[in-house]
Amino acid sequence: MGDITFRAVDILKRAEIILCEDTRTSGKLLSRFAIKTKRIAYHEHNAEKMRPEIMDRLGKGQAIALISDAGTPLINDPGYKLVRDCQAAGHSVTTAPGACSPIVALILSGLPSDHFFYGGFLPPKSMARQKELTRFANIPGSLIFLESPRRLAACLRDMADCLGAERPAAVTRELTKMFEEVRPGTLGELVAHYDEAGAPKGEVVIVVGPAPAGSNAPSADEVDDRLRVLLQSNRTKDAADILARETGLKKRDLYNRALELGQDD
Repeated sequence: MGDITFRAVDILKRAEIILCEDTRTSGKLLSRFAIKTKRIAYHEHNAEKMRPEIMDRLGKGQAIALISDAGTPLINDPGYKLVRDCQAAGHSVTTAPGACSPIVALILSGLPSDHFFYGGFLPPKSMARQKELTRFANIPGSLIFLESPRRLAACLRDMADCLGAERPAAVTRELTKMFEEVRPGTLGELVAHYDEAGAPKGEVVIVVGPAPAGSNAPSADEVDDRLRVLLQSNRTKDAADILARETGLKKRDLYNRALELGQDD
């Protein structure tokens, strides 16, 4: 609650309606600052139904504010559709910047912040997660992800496999709260720590540093090791395609090598 700005409090007090993910959760925040503005639930499960009503209210001149249960609205939620509709209808839209865990995590990670990519939540299943990670492997900047504490260890293992165990990273949790923690290390070191320590408590943000210079030119042994991992959960053609996108190597050469590895096994 202490992260809210004076400007945000002023906006919420002057609004005629406040759209909330959960009116009960938001009620605690609003009560803290003596904000008595009417609250209406607006979330991913009722957004399609509610947007026409909201647009009608705006058309009648009502001032409406949108807040989320935690962090900055529209980051990892469907609020952008409402902003899009407001812009299309000619309504003025502004924002009051506030707490945003991906940016806070990047700042505290000690990793490069001049270029970064926010990937949100990765898929919960390992195979789908690995395929998604391969899409991000060669992005020339730090990577930021949200993750469930109970999936953290498995996610870090997939990151180590897909991005490299020596890649620098940081696991952050409970940002801007009493038990805030930032744990830097290589992906391999973080895998070992959370395999032993178990799932942490609280909200988790993972930051992975850019690939080291020259890391896009793997050795023959590294190519073989990566192909063997990919072939466990992908067809030969798909494994070659994934590794080609990861490394920039020719897909045909990787496909032929994958076939050879299959024969050897």
